[in-house]
Parts: sequence; C-alpha cells; structure tokens
Amino acid sequence: MNSDQLEGKWKQVRGKFKEEYGDLTDDDTTHAEGKFDQMLGRLQEKTGKTKEDIKSWIDKQ
Repeated sequence: MNSDQLEGKWKQVRGKFKEEYGDLTDDDTTHAEGKFDQMLGRLQEKTGKTKEDIKSWIDKQ
C-alpha cells in the first residue's frame, strides 16, 4: 500500500466517522491522524522496518 492508498483509506474512515458522529470536527480527525502517524513512527523505530512495510502488514490484517 502506498501513501496515496493509505491516505484514501484514511479519508474514507474519517468520512464514515463524521457521518456517524456529526459533531466531529476536522480538528478531531486531524488529531486522530496525527496519533496514527506517531504510532507508525514508533513501530518503525522499534522494528527497524520501513513505513511501507508496516503499512503493508497493517493492510493485510
């Protein structure tokens, strides 16, 4: 999965959350996106794998 695909999936999830919970704002979803990026960075640091490898593994789960 490349970054464009991941971004597309994220936008789909963000849209579904906004649809379900109308009071969510872009700030809320941007915060969640930042947390996801932090998690990827930590996993990359601890495993020594590339972000692409980690994203691929996540996509397969």
